[in-house]
Amino acid sequence: MKTRISILVILTALAIPVAVSVQSRPQAVSGLAADRVAVIDRGLQRFIDDNRVAGIVALVIQDGKPVYEKAFGWADKEAGRRMTTDTIFRIASQTKALTSVAIMQLIEEGKLSLNRRAGDFIPTFAATTVATARKDDGLVTAPARRPITIRDLLTHTAGISYGTGSVVGDTYAAKGLGPAAGMGWYTADKDEPVCTTMERLGTLPFVAQPGDQFVYGYNTDILGCIVEKVSGLSLDQYLRMRIIAPLGMKDTMFFLPPAERARLAAVYGSQDGKYVRSPDDARGQGHYIDGPRKNFAGGAGLLSTARDYARFLEAMRLGGTVDGVRLLSPRSVQLMTTNQVGTLHSATGLGFGLGFQTTDHYGANGMSGEGSFGWGGAYGSNYRVDPEARLVLVLMTQLMPNATDIQQVFPNLVYQALQ
Repeated sequence: MKTRISILVILTALAIPVAVSVQSRPQAVSGLAADRVAVIDRGLQRFIDDNRVAGIVALVIQDGKPVYEKAFGWADKEAGRRMTTDTIFRIASQTKALTSVAIMQLIEEGKLSLNRRAGDFIPTFAATTVATARKDDGLVTAPARRPITIRDLLTHTAGISYGTGSVVGDTYAAKGLGPAAGMGWYTADKDEPVCTTMERLGTLPFVAQPGDQFVYGYNTDILGCIVEKVSGLSLDQYLRMRIIAPLGMKDTMFFLPPAERARLAAVYGSQDGKYVRSPDDARGQGHYIDGPRKNFAGGAGLLSTARDYARFLEAMRLGGTVDGVRLLSPRSVQLMTTNQVGTLHSATGLGFGLGFQTTDHYGANGMSGEGSFGWGGAYGSNYRVDPEARLVLVLMTQLMPNATDIQQVFPNLVYQALQ
């Protein structure tokens, strides 16, 4: 009996520190640490106080729920309008993600394939050329070694730029593209359908052979035209019917109704370390309300809010389906968010999938986890999806050109606050 009691006492004594040890382990908690949220606030407010950025909307979603959503500064300082979380922004190249999803939907339905030729849908792309040099009497060109494919366009390896470079700039400008289109990508002022613009683009020389280089340019605008050709709908109609309306993205559109004018943030630009208001032209405020409203640019045309765009990204984070709304299969999303270009985009661990920049190892993109994906827009908006941390990050500003580092600072502020 004494022996049994002694054993029980010893076991009980041994159990005490074990129990304490288990209880003291850090528990996995969702959301942001309350005492660290103030660091995010101060970090973003500093850009406002230093007059480097006029206004900001920052949104962080974890596990589908907002854990940080705040507005800072001005939507339109001259008009006295403060920034609000439902302010509408020009998202420029963030449009590319939606157009790329549209292409993948058509691929899933068997109406397209990655190796289909762009020339099958836009005749001027059947036989393209590449500029090799500029001489006094014009461009020196060579035939493309092979046709441009859907895969080339999704990965920006078709050799197609925005036509603003010194070799091709004058040639593009003469056709209303490149330097004649704002900073190259802008088509909101064109009184013609996007396919008319893209058909004209196909007659111009490109800057690299298909498959040779990562060249950022009109690739996704071409894809937008292909969506129209294949679906029989305008890109505006297709995106509304297949992506925007099903997800309940009520503030995402190509052109804003005049009645909503007061919700659109003004565009500013960096000058001498401060922000200044941009002019009322293609390089500034743009024609998103009073323009012709005909050219639906799949590469850079949409307007949206932080909440709307985060809703779309949450569907992508979850493998293509959110709240019963299916955009794509998990396999398609995995294909889009996996590096498809090797080191053509970057030799430092950033890749490019089918419409998204990818993070191939931890440290390649700040604190973002391996497998993260994202991109941004010319007006200063930026986003990141981190499946490992179950996060969606959206930063909205309207600053073009942007001489600040806010797009790098914001994710770091968020990651330092994770519990």
